[in-house]
Amino acid sequence: MVKYEINIPKEVELKEEKGKIKVKGPLGQTERTFKLKGIKIKQEKDKLTIEKEEVRKKQKAYLGSVTAHIKNMIKGVTKGHDYKLKIVYKHFPINVALEGNKIAIKNFAGEKKPRYANILEGVKVEIKNNIIELKGIDIEKVGQTAANIEQKTKIKNKDIRIFQDGIYIIKKAGE
Repeated sequence: MVKYEINIPKEVELKEEKGKIKVKGPLGQTERTFKLKGIKIKQEKDKLTIEKEEVRKKQKAYLGSVTAHIKNMIKGVTKGHDYKLKIVYKHFPINVALEGNKIAIKNFAGEKKPRYANILEGVKVEIKNNIIELKGIDIEKVGQTAANIEQKTKIKNKDIRIFQDGIYIIKKAGE
């Protein structure tokens, strides 16, 4: 038998209905659906217990993943998740601007047309000098937005030891 316990802060409301877990806190609300076949979830006032009787290696790993996702949801609605990216250039100055639900990356490697990176729903973006800050309650959406921005400035067909221009993740959520 494998058993995991998660402490629930006082300001957080957690509900579980048929595999759907809803977490509500001071910063907002998030929900996620899990496949909980044969998994028992017991909820008390300040604890959530996840357990399963007969467990194999893959099932134990899945239980650990479910526990980690729920902890990230709780952290997201209480403190939030944040990423920081740094704009680095040597050859051509890169200009970054918000345009609706996209980030426009202008003058990257001297290109005339701007590159656009998608900002996912629920992610707040702040641009200060050469730092881009991303904040949100869903760690996956914040991380995917950071990856979208970083991938749009990936250097191709050039020596990356010389052309180090780009936008790079310098701080991830949880660090």
